[in-house]
Amino acid sequence: MNSYPVSPNTVLANALSHAIDVLTPRVVDSAPERVVFIIGTQINGSPHIGTSLVQSLTFATAVRVRDKFGLPAEAWFSALDNAPYEIVRDNETGHRYQRTYAHALGSHAIGEQIDALYLPLFATLSSRLRVPYSIHTYSQQQAGEHFRQTWLRVLPRMAAARWWLAPSAGVAHLRVTCPHAGCGWAEKHAERTTIRESGADHAKVTAVCIEHGTYEVTLDRSGNGYLDLATLYRNLVKELDLSGSRDTLYAMVKGGDWVFGSQLVDGALQAVGLNPRQIPARLFCPQIVTDTGAKLSKSLIREGRADLPDGAAPWMLDTREWPGTLPDFVERLLGVAEVTLSDPRHFFRSYSAGEIGRMMTAPATRSIPAPCPEPPPLASAN
Repeated sequence: MNSYPVSPNTVLANALSHAIDVLTPRVVDSAPERVVFIIGTQINGSPHIGTSLVQSLTFATAVRVRDKFGLPAEAWFSALDNAPYEIVRDNETGHRYQRTYAHALGSHAIGEQIDALYLPLFATLSSRLRVPYSIHTYSQQQAGEHFRQTWLRVLPRMAAARWWLAPSAGVAHLRVTCPHAGCGWAEKHAERTTIRESGADHAKVTAVCIEHGTYEVTLDRSGNGYLDLATLYRNLVKELDLSGSRDTLYAMVKGGDWVFGSQLVDGALQAVGLNPRQIPARLFCPQIVTDTGAKLSKSLIREGRADLPDGAAPWMLDTREWPGTLPDFVERLLGVAEVTLSDPRHFFRSYSAGEIGRMMTAPATRSIPAPCPEPPPLASAN
């Protein structure tokens, strides 16, 4: 059985010869010295097939960009250890509180989890394709001086960005965790979190803890306090943090479900002063969906709120259960990457869990992809 799918044409696919051509305008415009692909991964348990597919596509795309443009390419993986580990509700007030994985487990356990669940795949892909990579946790990122400076600099402009980041209420969720030893709770929706004072060097924030009541935290450039931002808010600051680079093209790699959310991030970036040329490049990878068209969700299935789709297998929810070796798993992932990258019609679309299972377990006879055309000279960017 040939696992190459029959994919319909789309407006975007019709405009491209190869999937990576979507990045060509950004390369030509910025004439970078290198390209860095950035992907965020929530550290909230074992990886599922959607996570592994996007990660393998990141490495495979880096190879193609490196070969086409003659530019060094690498991958940065942001381990989002600020994902909620537990959420509780205060029955008296109705407010919800959360503790992140970072606060519930600690940095040592987070490091062990990354090493056990993600590092083997990254290391194998990197060795196989000769693409360097690095891993950074969100906890490390938020404590960095440049990230803090970026956040402090954007605070006075939040009036322009807040409706992009929170269109329903206009309140971008800023979470500062309770500083009491061993606590780490924060208001999930930041209803009573208030910035009392802010300047170029620090901000003072008050909030309410479910266990310790009202508290104040000073967030400064040296990393004091824990700065936890809701998803869109975090992406705004992260991408602003990268916008000043002149020699590096940063490409944000995301699953297809991010297509809708990224328009809000882009709106917020422009609201605080960026022009479209300064916004990082984006690459949206194929999304894995159920028979109903919904995103394949391991949490809904594990909670019993959804069934494992027809044609799917348990290893799709926990890739450690793949019935084979890690090198075999990587080869199958790269086989799927070759299929999807062989034609824009195959890349810019979604796949059912059953179809991905078929492609992973019945690999196609490898075809020889058409050679990439010569890119336009970078000097034309002037």
